[in-house]
Amino acid sequence: MKEKKGEHPFSDSGQLILIIVFLVVWIGDSFFLKKTTFISSYVPLYIRLIISGFIFITAVYLMNSGHTAVEHRKKSGNSVIVTGGFRYVRHLGSILICLGLTIVTLSIASFIIFIGIFIFYNYIAGYEERLLEAEFGEEYREYKRGTGR
Repeated sequence: MKEKKGEHPFSDSGQLILIIVFLVVWIGDSFFLKKTTFISSYVPLYIRLIISGFIFITAVYLMNSGHTAVEHRKKSGNSVIVTGGFRYVRHLGSILICLGLTIVTLSIASFIIFIGIFIFYNYIAGYEERLLEAEFGEEYREYKRGTGR
């Protein structure tokens, strides 16, 4: 498989594998086995749905504005993207979807997989940020100082 410029060689395949594992565990534990969802009996569903709804809206905004900014960059030239969701955070949109689903059912098994996804994204982000620093230098380091990872 050919590596995309600026991405870790296992970025796409790793994300796909982890999301499939997460969804299998989340669906299996939350709706069938119900082995680690006992905490959900202490938090009303409407509270979990409100929190998850806010997380989903934030995730959709970050992912949509990020894709829009990337498309704009492709048309206008090669520079650090500091608009849309990227003005707030560098890596986060898709990981919030998993967090939102975990909160809906409060599945501990899903939360453990979520932690693994978070660690994977953190590793991939570090790799990609080193490439971006090499490409953009001080412009990217300045951007990093003003945004969360």
